[in-house]
Amino acid sequence: MRAIDLSAVSWRRSSYSNTSGGECVEVSDDLLRAADWRKSSYSNQDGGNCLEVAEGIPSLVPVRDSKAPALGALLFAAPAWAAFVDGVRREEPGWAA
Repeated sequence: MRAIDLSAVSWRRSSYSNTSGGECVEVSDDLLRAADWRKSSYSNQDGGNCLEVAEGIPSLVPVRDSKAPALGALLFAAPAWAAFVDGVRREEPGWAA
């Protein structure tokens, strides 16, 4: 797993942080631009069904449509994503449309 280089990521203080310098929470609106995206091996070659997954973010698995990355990503807890992928591999009923 590759660590994400956060040096180019912009951060802003959350509106929930206090003004005395303590309990500050910073958030990033562009963190996923720095992520290492890879196309799913299940994506086809003619431009359809293209799913990308970002690696290297502890505890989360970002997933997006490679044809429309600007629309954002869905974030899944790593255990939930692992269970989903395992279910698809086993072709369990209810996992595929």
